[in-house]
Amino acid sequence: MKKICSLLLMLLFVLFLTACGEDSSSSAGGNGKKVLEFWHIDPGEKEEIYKEAVARFEEKHPDVTVKVLRIPNDAYKQKLSVAMSGGNPPDVFNSWGGGWLKQFVDQGKVLDVTDDVDASRFNELALDNSTFEGSVYGLPLGLSTDVVFYNKEIFDQYGLEEPKTYEEWLDIIDTLNENEVIPIALANKTKWPGAYYLMNFASRIAGPELFDSAFHREGKGFDDEAYVQAGEYIQEMVKKDAFNEGFNGVPYDEGTGRQLLYSGQAAMMDITISFLNNVRSEAPEFEEKLDFFVFPKVEGGEGKQTHIGAATGPVWSASQDTEHPELATELLKELTSEETAQNYTDRTGSLTALKDVVPDDEFTRDIYDVVQQATHLQMPYDQTLPPELAELHKDTTQAIFGLNMSPEEAAAQMEDKAQEVLE
Repeated sequence: MKKICSLLLMLLFVLFLTACGEDSSSSAGGNGKKVLEFWHIDPGEKEEIYKEAVARFEEKHPDVTVKVLRIPNDAYKQKLSVAMSGGNPPDVFNSWGGGWLKQFVDQGKVLDVTDDVDASRFNELALDNSTFEGSVYGLPLGLSTDVVFYNKEIFDQYGLEEPKTYEEWLDIIDTLNENEVIPIALANKTKWPGAYYLMNFASRIAGPELFDSAFHREGKGFDDEAYVQAGEYIQEMVKKDAFNEGFNGVPYDEGTGRQLLYSGQAAMMDITISFLNNVRSEAPEFEEKLDFFVFPKVEGGEGKQTHIGAATGPVWSASQDTEHPELATELLKELTSEETAQNYTDRTGSLTALKDVVPDDEFTRDIYDVVQQATHLQMPYDQTLPPELAELHKDTTQAIFGLNMSPEEAAAQMEDKAQEVLE
């Protein structure tokens, strides 16, 4: 009996030591391997592509295990912010570059990888969005752009052609309304879809320098006349019944707005190219009717149609606090390798921020050509501005669409907040 008790005590002691060993370090696995934590937000095929990249990385580094965690988009920003402030961030994480990443860079929480990566592999305008004061803090894999998708069948039925100017666009809107077709589907409850109109109009009116000047406090402000005029164009479109009824209460993610296009009730939608992925999963038969055009010019405006609204994401960054900076950097490289990027564009219909990765898919390649010819990529304001000002931008733009606020009032509010936050 004593022997049995002694054996049980020894077994409990061994288990206790094992448990302590497993808990003693977050950087070593139970098998003695080094551990990297990797957080991202993408489900479906994108997640599979990331997992394949992780598997290749682990094969090259057999002494490392990567713990992959997907966090839903809506919860991700808060969870990462809490992890950053709590001093327990993942080794490698998803961002979008811009102001959202810069807040962590300014806090000294993001690894500078400038000397360890080949910047020439990336679209320069895309990499700029995660480069601050000459140093690279994130590597972009995905590159999105917003275009105006339209139903070719409806355009052909009413003898319509892709508009080059805002005035031509208004004529199309009138024709569609006369024939009881909703001109443009808009799901603006989440505010960001409508924000594309303000950004695009402002860029077409005053050129991309307007936002840069207002953001960097270099002369022009967010109350510039071009922003007021952009709001006036939006309200002109609303008053012309350019959009579906109740658009400010329609959520984008649920797909109600997209269904208006699929069903032929609406003819157009200004949205990111992720719409193509939605079509392929929700209504693949609709793709044969689908085409796109770049946001029209404004008569007398300084902006060009080679000034494109775009966004980077995912942008992969590493924590300054990682215990394995060299390995974390190698994982960033694998997540933006040519193999990963080619899979990303071919299997998801997305664009990639790598220079020489050309989509096999014809539709995606047409959008790729637009980006290749771009002379400026305007990143979304809500990803570039500090969070407080970004939210006000979305709120005031939604109010402009709702005719609840004048463009002058919206511009004044933005400039007042910019003076408070940016100066």
